[in-house]
Amino acid sequence: MPIFQLTDELVFPKPELAEENGLLAVGGDLSLERLLLAYSLGIFPWYSEGEPILWWSPSPRLILEPDNFHIPKRLSRTIRSKTFSVTADRAFHQVISACSVTRTGIGEETWITDDMVTAYCKLYELGYAHSVECWQEGKLAGGLYGVSLGRTFFGESMFSITDNSSKVALSKLVPQLRKWNFDMIDCQMKTTHLMKFGAYEISGAEFRKRLERSVQHPVRRGRWDFDD
Repeated sequence: MPIFQLTDELVFPKPELAEENGLLAVGGDLSLERLLLAYSLGIFPWYSEGEPILWWSPSPRLILEPDNFHIPKRLSRTIRSKTFSVTADRAFHQVISACSVTRTGIGEETWITDDMVTAYCKLYELGYAHSVECWQEGKLAGGLYGVSLGRTFFGESMFSITDNSSKVALSKLVPQLRKWNFDMIDCQMKTTHLMKFGAYEISGAEFRKRLERSVQHPVRRGRWDFDD
């Protein structure tokens, strides 16, 4: 399959035309309109500093359904210990920056470039992107962020400064999404630790079918809060 070159026109090729590794297109920009269109089609940007913007739509796709969420016993004990306090949308810039710094700090490449930080902070300001923060003694210990459209939450990245903190953040987010009748969390690529929570893979075609239905629902925009 060819890799498509995007232009200034606000369009994407069909996601099913992606390469076997999920790569679909190159170029374009990180404008609000393009990002929202991409997510609504099951496409996301993922590239390193110095590279052109790369757009992906992998198959199979890892998803987590709120109704099938499972908390491992050891993590349950951590949650009950109340070691952490958890908030939503209180420190988005800190969370996305920490996700980037944490990866580079352990020698891994990060796709969270300065341009990505700027773009997703704009999504947050407009109520489409959200963060979950895990605090310990008043300091940010871990968290996650992602994008919300319709009844789908597109998980982007997680970080932990203190062990299990990002897992505690996820364990707070998922029950809230269940209360709001969300259909799924898009986890993008297969990871062992997310599968321990009940995530599983589906085909790209099945993912897009579910996503098409999900994004027909109104977007829960604005600052999120947990129903305690």
